[in-house]
Amino acid sequence: MKTFRMFTLIALVALVLAACAPAATTAPTSAPAATTAPTQAPAATNTVPPQPTAVPTATMVPPTPTPAQPTPVAVIAADKLSQQGHLLICTDFPYPPQEFFDENGNPQGLDIDIGTEIANRLGLKVQFVNSVFDSIIAAVTSGKCDIVISAQNITADRQIKVSMIPYFKAGQSFVVVKGNPKAIKQSLDLCGQSVAAESGTTEADYLQGEGDYKGKGLGVECTKASKALPKVIVTQKDTDALQQLQAGKVVAYATDSPVAAYYTVQHPDQFELAGSIIEAALEGISVPCGQADCTKAPLSDVGKAVDAALKSMMADGAYVKILQKWNLTNSAVTP
Repeated sequence: MKTFRMFTLIALVALVLAACAPAATTAPTSAPAATTAPTQAPAATNTVPPQPTAVPTATMVPPTPTPAQPTPVAVIAADKLSQQGHLLICTDFPYPPQEFFDENGNPQGLDIDIGTEIANRLGLKVQFVNSVFDSIIAAVTSGKCDIVISAQNITADRQIKVSMIPYFKAGQSFVVVKGNPKAIKQSLDLCGQSVAAESGTTEADYLQGEGDYKGKGLGVECTKASKALPKVIVTQKDTDALQQLQAGKVVAYATDSPVAAYYTVQHPDQFELAGSIIEAALEGISVPCGQADCTKAPLSDVGKAVDAALKSMMADGAYVKILQKWNLTNSAVTP
């Protein structure tokens, strides 16, 4: 799906694959832990270390104040925001290294840092709303949050529903268990095999021939090669898809290349990448446009302000510094 240069990720706090953590608010990385205390399960042999217990979708806790810039790069009128004085950002946790919770329940990751810096530059307090990925666009268009920053590939289907501001690029990869017992070397090796992906993702669309892959995708490729269709297991959370691999229920797990690399670097004794990264694609910040079709709609006032903040970050080097922190500089985009 995407062609993409591999990179090395820094070691991050490990996660529990079986569950997501509570929605939390964040400031820069040094902010105090969220008010909802995480519950952890004991680590098991050859399993991914624990992570806080999940909470209902789109749950919020009161935000921790973050220092705003003295002079915002843009101002959003109070009646244009879901909550006065705050920038509410819908994000699907966990999806490391772009969004995840540390052992204290604090939001971390590339998207968290970018969202926090955008809010600071708009003179707003940031608040992250934990949302299920396949309904995250509905969440932002219904006013549960102001924008979405959650590793969303920019696709034609999504651009009808929201305006999307490019901020990152990534590919898609397949993760297999250590040793690659099924010898998965390319996409066609998954024909007739079981593979897991998170619902609503480009990976799930590719595997099932839906969305932008309607009439194409892996199923069509398998049919043309006179091979059986893949057996696709779609999960609500990305970590659930990885757990399917860990439990031996699928032979491969499909996800974005930064996420795939993160897990293989963090757990080299358990997982490895299979085949090459496919189809490089841009990821975007989603903003409602207020129209039935956002494809050619101008950015809303919120979208213009977010775009101005992002461009100011790119201009003064703050954007690159965030990517450097997560060893993702090869994924940078330009204004």
